[in-house]
Amino acid sequence: MKRPNAKMMWAAFTAGIFVQAAAAAASANADAWAAAYRRASDLLSNATLAELNNVTLGLSGGTVDASSACSGISGSIPRLGFPGLCFQDAGNGVRAQDGVSAFASGISVGASWNTELAYERAKYMGAEFQRKGVNVALGPVVGPLGRIAEGGRNWEGFGADPYFSGTLVRPTIEGLQESIIACTKHYIGNEQETNRTVSTLNPAGQAVSATIDDKTLHEVYLWPFQEAVEAGTGSIMCSYNRINGTYACDNHYSQMHLLKGELGFKGFIVSDWSAQHSFSTAANGLDVVMPDSAFWNGTQLAKAVENGTLSRERLEDMALRTVATWYFLGHDSKYVPATGSGAGFAESGNLTKPHAFVNARDPASAPSLLRQAQEGHVLVKNTNKALPLKKPNVLSLYGNSATAAQLFSGNLEAGVLGGTTAYDTFNFNWQFLGKDLYDIYVVGNKAPHTFPGLLFTGGGSGSNTPPYLSTPFDALTQRAIDDGTQLFWSLGSDKLNPAVEGASDAAIVFLNEYSSEGWDRFDGLTDGPSDELVKNVAAKCNNTIVVIHNAGARIVDAWIEHPNVTAVIFAHLPGQDAGRALVQILYGNVSPSGRLPYTLAKTEEDYGSLLAPATSTLNDTDPQVNFTEGIEIDYRSFLARNVTPRYEFGYGLTYSDFEYTDVSIRIDSINATGLFDTVGTVTHRVANIGDYSTAEVSQLYLQIPGARTRALRGFAKTPLAPGASKAVTYSLRKKDVSEWDVVSQQWVQPKGTYKVFVGKSVLDVCLQGTFTL
Repeated sequence: MKRPNAKMMWAAFTAGIFVQAAAAAASANADAWAAAYRRASDLLSNATLAELNNVTLGLSGGTVDASSACSGISGSIPRLGFPGLCFQDAGNGVRAQDGVSAFASGISVGASWNTELAYERAKYMGAEFQRKGVNVALGPVVGPLGRIAEGGRNWEGFGADPYFSGTLVRPTIEGLQESIIACTKHYIGNEQETNRTVSTLNPAGQAVSATIDDKTLHEVYLWPFQEAVEAGTGSIMCSYNRINGTYACDNHYSQMHLLKGELGFKGFIVSDWSAQHSFSTAANGLDVVMPDSAFWNGTQLAKAVENGTLSRERLEDMALRTVATWYFLGHDSKYVPATGSGAGFAESGNLTKPHAFVNARDPASAPSLLRQAQEGHVLVKNTNKALPLKKPNVLSLYGNSATAAQLFSGNLEAGVLGGTTAYDTFNFNWQFLGKDLYDIYVVGNKAPHTFPGLLFTGGGSGSNTPPYLSTPFDALTQRAIDDGTQLFWSLGSDKLNPAVEGASDAAIVFLNEYSSEGWDRFDGLTDGPSDELVKNVAAKCNNTIVVIHNAGARIVDAWIEHPNVTAVIFAHLPGQDAGRALVQILYGNVSPSGRLPYTLAKTEEDYGSLLAPATSTLNDTDPQVNFTEGIEIDYRSFLARNVTPRYEFGYGLTYSDFEYTDVSIRIDSINATGLFDTVGTVTHRVANIGDYSTAEVSQLYLQIPGARTRALRGFAKTPLAPGASKAVTYSLRKKDVSEWDVVSQQWVQPKGTYKVFVGKSVLDVCLQGTFTL
């Protein structure tokens, strides 16, 4: 059998995708990628077609090794020293393992508006993956972006704006890839869980097709993936859904033309688990299939090359991309743990069986974990400075989100339908990926709104096992001991009209809003019993504070204007240090500094067509979701429709006050610059005129000529002591002042006047200006 020639492989790559990437923009990683490709080409020059075929194949981790730490393992070439790659889920840390940390979720990182924290979190998280023998972390998530408010997986991403998500995905990839390969997902248009796969009750049907026009695709959904590519992401996962009628993993336009061509992506594309539907995925851009393949298994790709139905160059490229990424991230080093080692399980995924404990945690990460939890809290109401608390004599506590769930057993691989997980039907780990979960709705059951205990993560494959869980009740108890405070509590979920201790200085009500992979939040964004609890407590205590641990937008208008509801905090999903972080904020040890990474409406109807997923009938074989709103999602939709939200994108309070002054705008010539080059700056001054040391999140929005609304184009989080001020500068790239032209198929800069808005949120504008191109 003829073996591929190293020079031929390298020349083919150089003449194609690599040159397109280099011409598009200079990347800091370009030289490293080039070197990795040369080494991979040299190694694979001695590989047979069958061995190249094997590199593309995946197996579930437990199939290969019962003690594997992998959700899946890609094929190896032992003869040449390539061991294959271990893949594992990633949202909050290493999934289904002990000895790992439960980091803050993506939505909490988004709520922090802190790029430095995003990098720090990813750096520590990636190191834990590596210590467990994982090569590829299946994250970060920039799809779903958050198109619909009820999206089940919105909590895994950073927020509902492409610039915002793209700005946070860059440091996340940089941090992860200090240790492991980042797999940015889900590419592309994966904005709902409903119908994301074929229902078992309608096997003749197809997954939902996202119909997205070219301008919207580029300016919204492709934007954060392009930022990920510029950051050097080693892998990208194609999604379950169809895009304009063709499955994402079989879509030549999205994978070969856009991702590998226009964006110059140098890594490999891996399928979401069981997202492959045909043999043609090979020719159409898929490089690695998970967890196995009825179409590629054995030597089917090699045989296709021999009979002429698949080009040799394409098979070589599939293997080359995978091995080059392995070299690019230095996973050929002797210091990298063996692929899939580190779990210590006697039986894959079952922590209840005897096994060796492999501790991947780093004590140095502890301050960062606490900071992640703190900065994701968003204070949205604080009447008469109800917070911070000042050594209350009596404090009353309500709601079952104050304490941990009653069981955390560790048998985390059981499915939600069986009801045998640690949280019974509230599954915090593996889902059935939509097929059977969709049938829950068909037979009339409903997804849960709330969780019976502290919500520190959302559900599905993005969650993980905490080493401990600091709860609000535990942390408040310790504070009561220190301060001599009398605590009263009524925490049962059935206690919706509890008595309130008459001498209470404050009552704190703990709510949560659950969300998961596998389903969307069909029942809306409120919970009736929880709202009743708040109103009943507020009727009896004139200083009622509400804390919500939420996996997405949560409507609060049933009680937000009640005069006795004095403070409200959206705590999001803080991870293992949830309780400690919250109590430090409640008592003013630190000021809240988070901002909402999504828009919170007054009513569900205010979201319009962007509230709920597109649904279909049981017999519908071609379900569709049409992105007719175009680029106007989240706050841009509210602006375009002139709808006033309850709390807008970017909104949040601190314990201090800030003043904005002295805006200046400088724009240079943009004619000879690349898309990611800086073409100008916007500078202003921000001063802390209050009494607390805290950080202010200042935000820059641009409205380009011809656009109906403004869009985020910069943000900065600036720590300031009382009385201190600092200049804040935003760099504008050529891309940031551009729009996608569907005729010329390139980014263009509209001629005319650009409006500049600087402020505390998309609506709270403090400074304005203009510039002209």
